[in-house]
Amino acid sequence: MNRAQLVRWVAKPVVFVTLLLPAVILAWDSVAGNLSVNPIEDITHRTGRWGLILLLVTLAVTPVRRITGWSVLIRFRRMVGLFAFFYLLLHFSTYVVLDQFFSLRGIADDVLNRPYITVGFASLVLLVPLAVTSTKGMVKRLGGRRWANLHRLVYVAAGGGIVHFVWLVKADYRDPTIYGIVLVLLLASRLKLPRWRSVPT
Repeated sequence: MNRAQLVRWVAKPVVFVTLLLPAVILAWDSVAGNLSVNPIEDITHRTGRWGLILLLVTLAVTPVRRITGWSVLIRFRRMVGLFAFFYLLLHFSTYVVLDQFFSLRGIADDVLNRPYITVGFASLVLLVPLAVTSTKGMVKRLGGRRWANLHRLVYVAAGGGIVHFVWLVKADYRDPTIYGIVLVLLLASRLKLPRWRSVPT
């Protein structure tokens, strides 16, 4: 089995199962009654947290690849990004179904009048075209440069997700602060710093 086959038939399935595991554990906890006293809040927080973490992991793939030289990591970026979108979609669906009971008026009022929901909803909307255009076929249709420019919106979406988290917690800012620092470092890793040349004396 060569390297490409090893990645396709072994590594990718392992990563897929690993990324799916939080959803499986959440489903089991829901059926077994292992959620907190506020199950809707528990589901909402867990799906949102995993979505944000995986979004940051997606952004970390390129810097880590550059540092380590592990080019194989790029083959997992799309999968991780789609799982991030999956968990964030579950996060929003929990709010729509279990919190608002499909009340379009209630959802619209929250989006317009509650800033943390406004920012969270806008961030999710930004991720929709990124998920839709994640396939190789869409990369070819859009062209590499336009596709790359479009997918830079993921940084805006991640920033919005962190702001959403900060405004949601209201008291304990440790976790959103950590996520914010990670995002800043990832943004900094994309900067092309000028090279200093020694000036002969």
